[in-house]
Amino acid sequence: MTLSVTIIGAGLGGLTAARVLQRHGIPAAVYELDTSDQARSQGGQLDLHEENGQLALAIAGLSDEFRSIVHLGGAAARVFDRHGVLLAEMPDDGTMTNPEALRGDIRRILLESLDPGTVRWGKKLTSASALGDGRHELVFADGSVVVSEMLIGADGVWSKVRPLVSDSVPSYSGLSYIDTYLDDVDVRHAGIAKVVGGGALYALEPGRGFLAHREPGNRIHNYVVLDESPEWFGSIDFGDAVATKARLVIEFDDWADDLKGLISDADTDPILRMIYELPDDHHWTHSSGVTLIGDAAHATVPGSDGANNAMLDGAELAQAIAAHRDDSDTALAEFEQVMFARSATAAAVGHQDVDLIFGSGAPHALADLFRGV
Repeated sequence: MTLSVTIIGAGLGGLTAARVLQRHGIPAAVYELDTSDQARSQGGQLDLHEENGQLALAIAGLSDEFRSIVHLGGAAARVFDRHGVLLAEMPDDGTMTNPEALRGDIRRILLESLDPGTVRWGKKLTSASALGDGRHELVFADGSVVVSEMLIGADGVWSKVRPLVSDSVPSYSGLSYIDTYLDDVDVRHAGIAKVVGGGALYALEPGRGFLAHREPGNRIHNYVVLDESPEWFGSIDFGDAVATKARLVIEFDDWADDLKGLISDADTDPILRMIYELPDDHHWTHSSGVTLIGDAAHATVPGSDGANNAMLDGAELAQAIAAHRDDSDTALAEFEQVMFARSATAAAVGHQDVDLIFGSGAPHALADLFRGV
């Protein structure tokens, strides 16, 4: 019998798994709740690292395609204080150690590499239950039912597959990011564009700040970062973009005008992204016929190589399945042990990075790092 694999979630991890499985001749079907690949924005830029994200794309045979989408110069970075004073600057060294590329472009090259019909769009998973012998019944919102031989949960922080293997529930990390975009920046937002430069901007103080990045297409993507409670964010009506911008600007009232302009002059409505995480050492006892990758397995704070590790999860899991075609449980169990160790280390590093950027030493701790102090 030819093994087939069912993947829930068409994010970077799930698509990488499907691509590598298909390269090994193993059928894979991906079920995704979005109605198409254009249904929503895929977010901003990612720096893909040699040891995980780029390695995953090499395993997937997509290194050349990745090089074609790299944002040259995008790895430069600047650190400012709240008054707009430049504290440190790090140029893009021009290497391929951790180049920047748009998440949507990375997803596109993965989608284009898959067999036609691999992704089943508009499939929102509502429940998953074990049938025995490693098989699972998957029920979707449209009433359709699928029975999996091997199931991979790549369905993010609020995974519907996770309860099959773990009782852990994500908790609020204490940080939230609010997305804004500015378009045609060199013409319409020249002052802000000059401050941001060609790469990333960090404007910080303890517990809050701006993380902005120049993107291809003369665009700046900004995250307003705030260390506030869910109740605090609940007091803001994010459905009213004008009022939301005005409320956020108040939080940065005595900051430099060009920094506040990242909010007040935004060309898009602010979008709240509250950061939830699983325990740093999240793991489970292996369960037959099912496993998790990416945020479904190890959601944590930004700075922990989340997308990079999700892609490596997908690539290495697919390799393990291919190496143990006749013993899928050995494949999954061996992969899980490697992933558990890697994700625990990454989560610890992520928390250290958050403390470096937004902790009591902000903004000088990051500036000192950039200066090599």
